[in-house]
Amino acid sequence: MGFVKKDWLYSALVWALVGVGAVLAVSIFDKNDAIKAFGVLAAGAIALVSLVNLLTSHAEGIVARLILTAGGAYAILAVAGLYILLTP
Repeated sequence: MGFVKKDWLYSALVWALVGVGAVLAVSIFDKNDAIKAFGVLAAGAIALVSLVNLLTSHAEGIVARLILTAGGAYAILAVAGLYILLTP
């Protein structure tokens, strides 16, 4: 795929933002609203990585970066969702 460290940095930054957002959503909102916030976080992750790719002006590997970033964000939100389901 030819990822360079900068591409991983962008993905890791988005994952960190999604993780912080998930923790805030779980701690601030009730369970139903937190699940809704997860949808907003997932959409925001896709929009943010698309914006980063637009600003960096290199289209090579954009699909791979979108899949990598979205997959990581979905995995983080899945763990947060399991936490919500398993806590009383």
